[in-house]
Amino acid sequence: MLSPAQTALIKATVPLLESGGETLTAHFYNIMLSEYPEVRPLFNQAHQASGAQSRALANAVLMYAKHIDRLEALGPLVGQIVSKHVSLQILPEHYPIVGACLLRAIREVLGAEIATDSVIAAWAAAYQQLAEILIGAEEQVYAENAADTGGWRGARAFRVARKQVESEEITSFYLVPEDGGALLSFSPGQYIGLTLQLDGEEVRRNYSLSAAANQREYRISVKREAGGRVSNYLHDQVAVGATLQLFPPAGDFVLRPSSKPLALITAGVGITPALAMLEQALSSGREIHFIHCARHGGVHAFRDWLETMAAKHPQLQRFYCYSEPRAHDGHCASGLLTEPLLAQWLPAQRDLDAYFLGPKPFMAQIKRHLQRLGVPGDQCHHEFFGPAMELEA
Repeated sequence: MLSPAQTALIKATVPLLESGGETLTAHFYNIMLSEYPEVRPLFNQAHQASGAQSRALANAVLMYAKHIDRLEALGPLVGQIVSKHVSLQILPEHYPIVGACLLRAIREVLGAEIATDSVIAAWAAAYQQLAEILIGAEEQVYAENAADTGGWRGARAFRVARKQVESEEITSFYLVPEDGGALLSFSPGQYIGLTLQLDGEEVRRNYSLSAAANQREYRISVKREAGGRVSNYLHDQVAVGATLQLFPPAGDFVLRPSSKPLALITAGVGITPALAMLEQALSSGREIHFIHCARHGGVHAFRDWLETMAAKHPQLQRFYCYSEPRAHDGHCASGLLTEPLLAQWLPAQRDLDAYFLGPKPFMAQIKRHLQRLGVPGDQCHHEFFGPAMELEA
């Protein structure tokens, strides 16, 4: 329990975090990943190189410091962190390492005149408080996963039953439990964690489940990323019959119960969680507008499947926007998804539920469009693990 004096010290550091939080967290990651190789698998090195991970952590630390005296104001942030941690199997023994490196980074970046012994003691108490909250919440999820039908704790072996090329960039992997046992259900929009050994090093990644739960198999649909270590390995070296180690499904970006019209707005590989959402929503009979953006038809995955679903379900309307369309791509809009075009494709009644996912610039654009078009903010849902301000810029 933090004392009033410690709480005041934490809140006093907020201006410093607002101006230099990324510098601090970048130094933190440099210390931790260089001196504690056992935690390297828990962090995506591509996100490290781009600075995305530092920005996400800086945002989380800043929000925690700002609301240290009323943690309920953090809203969905804690749930997002817990989901990410569960998907990567963050365990209690990892927290002391993170805490020690964070306190050292605070001292070294802010300097001894600012990061006094009292400030460091306050941050140590604050970190311990946060660690206890997260450890407790994560253990609850681990226990529930293990106790549920078809559930498990830790890694479980799955066999690649089928590989399906979906586009020039995306391939689907159909995964069945190697032990032949029951399969844990999940909510549309969730993802699984995957752990691999590449060149003697463990790496972990998250992939959205791209088909609704069916108690038989999981499907992930992976985009080949230029220079992507894991995606290229999966595409080129993981064959049918191979064994992969999976962690249970996680994530709180899920389709919520509703009878309102539904808009699923995606770009690129962001289409994958929306497919599972669409499958579930079709059974409800609600009006659905599926809007997808891609460069051209060659990289547009699942178009044939969407056309088949639209033929079977009159309440489904689908719209495609290609930024670099080819002559034979068929019916689609050209260019970017502008506000007037989105207005044309959305239901006339703006009292709808919108879910959108794709690259960060696309998501920022769609967030602005929906706001200006009058879609209620609490009915606009997206998954973005980073500073919310980046989607407002």
